[in-house]
Amino acid sequence: MKVLLAEDDPKISGALRRGLQAEGYAVDVAVDGDEALLHAETSEYDAVILDLMLPARDGVEVCERIRQGGCWVPILMLTARRGVDDRIRGLDAGADDYLPKPFDFGELLARLRALVRREPVRRPVRLDVGDLIIDPARHEASLGGAALDLTAREFAVLEFLARAAGQVVTRSDLLEHIWDANYKGSTNIVDVYVGQLRRKLMRPDMIRTVRGVGFVLDGR
Repeated sequence: MKVLLAEDDPKISGALRRGLQAEGYAVDVAVDGDEALLHAETSEYDAVILDLMLPARDGVEVCERIRQGGCWVPILMLTARRGVDDRIRGLDAGADDYLPKPFDFGELLARLRALVRREPVRRPVRLDVGDLIIDPARHEASLGGAALDLTAREFAVLEFLARAAGQVVTRSDLLEHIWDANYKGSTNIVDVYVGQLRRKLMRPDMIRTVRGVGFVLDGR
C-alpha cells in the first residue's frame, strides 16, 4: 500500500518512514502543508498520515482542501497537542482518526490498518447545492452569499435534505433522523419545518414537494 506521510520533524518522519517501509508500505514524505497538498492532488494513496502542525499550511487546512477536492482517502491526523479543541478541529475538517504524540508505533500501524479496511464514504465537510452552502462543523448556512438565520432543528432538516440533494427524502426519513424516538406527534411537523425553511430561503421551489412521498432539495 502507498502512504503519504506529512511531517516536518526530520527525526519523526525518518523513523516513521523506515518503520512503515519495513512493514511493506510505499511512503512519500512531505515536509510542509503545500507539499502535502501537491502530493495528495497529483498521486493516489491508500492512506494519509498528516501532522497537525505543519509549516506553510497546517494539517487542518490541508485536510479541508483534500476533502473539498473530492478525495476521500483515509486520513490519520497526528498532533502534539492534547487539547480537545484541536482534535475536534481535525475531525471536523474531514480527518478519519487522530493520534496524539508521543505514540506507540504499533498503535499507529493498527489505526492505519483499521482505516484502510474501511470503504471510503463520500461525506463532504461542506455541502454545496447550487449557491446554497452548508457548513455542518460551524453550523452555518448561506444562500447566494447571504447568511441564513436558522434554528437548530431547521438547520438539521436542511442539512439532511442537502446530503440527499436531487433525491426524494420521505417524511419518515426526516422524522427518524431529525426527531428522537420519544416524539409521538404528527408527521405534519415535517411540513411545518419545510414551510419555515421555504420562507427563510425565499425560494419556495428550492424544496419541492413530491405528493404522497416527501421532499426534494433542488439547487438549480
